[in-house]
Amino acid sequence: MPLRRTKIVATLGPATNSRDRIAALIDAGMNVARLNFSHGNPDEHRERARLVREVARDKGVHVALLGDLQGPKIRIARFSDGSVQLDAGERFRLSVSHPLDQGDQDIVGIDYPELVNDCRAGDELLLDDGRVVLRVDSVGRDEVRCTVTSGGILSNNKGINRRGGGLSAAALTDKDRFDITLAAELQMEYVAVSFPRNADDMRLARKLLKDSESQAWLIAKIERAEAVADEQALDGLISASDGVMVARGDLGVEIGDAELVGIQKLIITRARQQNKVVITATQMMESMINSPMPTRAEVSDVANAALDYTDAVMLSAETAAGNYPIEAVKSMDRVCLGAEKHPTSQHSGHRLKQQFSRCDETVALAAMYAGNHFPGVTAIITLTESGYTPLIMSRIRSHLPIFALSPHAETLGRVALFRGVTGIRFNPVEITSSDVNQAAVNALLQAGHVKAGDWVILTKGDVYNSRGGTNSMKLLQVGERLV
Repeated sequence: MPLRRTKIVATLGPATNSRDRIAALIDAGMNVARLNFSHGNPDEHRERARLVREVARDKGVHVALLGDLQGPKIRIARFSDGSVQLDAGERFRLSVSHPLDQGDQDIVGIDYPELVNDCRAGDELLLDDGRVVLRVDSVGRDEVRCTVTSGGILSNNKGINRRGGGLSAAALTDKDRFDITLAAELQMEYVAVSFPRNADDMRLARKLLKDSESQAWLIAKIERAEAVADEQALDGLISASDGVMVARGDLGVEIGDAELVGIQKLIITRARQQNKVVITATQMMESMINSPMPTRAEVSDVANAALDYTDAVMLSAETAAGNYPIEAVKSMDRVCLGAEKHPTSQHSGHRLKQQFSRCDETVALAAMYAGNHFPGVTAIITLTESGYTPLIMSRIRSHLPIFALSPHAETLGRVALFRGVTGIRFNPVEITSSDVNQAAVNALLQAGHVKAGDWVILTKGDVYNSRGGTNSMKLLQVGERLV
């Protein structure tokens, strides 16, 4: 069975709380477990994280933890009867001063007082991911007066977006600051920042992580129109992050569905050009919340993301609260494997005309090009401290699996998100230096990843326990005596 290159992020929730369910998710193909801090309490997150770590260790695999911050989701408050039916042409008000639990057919409270300053007459407000659309008629001191242009049922605590973006809420709330400390406590490999406006938001998040003594990598969720207003804004946000998430829900609402597919492809391309990981998310197999099979459109959506070379595809409610969480992961696994048979996955022009800035980067790229062009190579092996070398390798389009050998649990967890990379625990310090190459190849041979006669490419540094020290590459044949 070939190793799947596109990784799967699965969100844990009420449908996947138990040890057996988490074990089944891992067996089905989950590489990264997402803990959504918008739901649940700290103790629930601690228990889920503990179960993932224990089950993964028992199975001898490496599963990363991703903590997803709630961010400044702007929401309406609650209705006296739980919901209202709004019809096109009706008037409706969003009020800063109205009681937060007494919304009715005419008015509802909001938890974001700055809405009255951010809105102007003529703006479009999209509620509940665009299912209800309001046109702003006028703005008062404590309320926004609107006309319903697209009606529907509106229930408690639904989100508000403005067409084209521009709502000024800060990216990191007090709750997010607490949750960053929780992510540090749980030694999460990744933390995702919701609704970042610019690079400064990511730099603040990085400082808070550092202050909490966390080594987590930062994922910027691209979901505001401002973030994709131009390539300079997008590149700045990507540059300040370790990776990005194409968060298609709020982003699609703000920029419009017609623009979303092109923007998704642009984000994936620009992230990979900057050597950053990229996750494609939101409604990828949403029908599987209630169905054991995906739709043809969902299959196409997942396959196209895999063909575009996203590092990972993500399941949200499908695994957190759906009726078929295990089937959703299995379906995603099957679709990604099918897409990866396409011949575009075996050719790359990545950085062919660019200079390289680091020794380890040069070796990483040289290894991948050698592997793609030397017949008989079946695997790439890299001895890595931080995971940087396999990250750079995984930016190259290739059919070859990359095996990241490291003694560090955090590194093995981190590479679980990298496209085409499999982590294997391996400590070269425990081995006589002349036997390291042989031991590394034997680790793959024993696991069934290579066989006698295969060629492999191995990269490593002269000094172990040194970050950025990769400086050598060797072509080795399995079965020969190696030094």
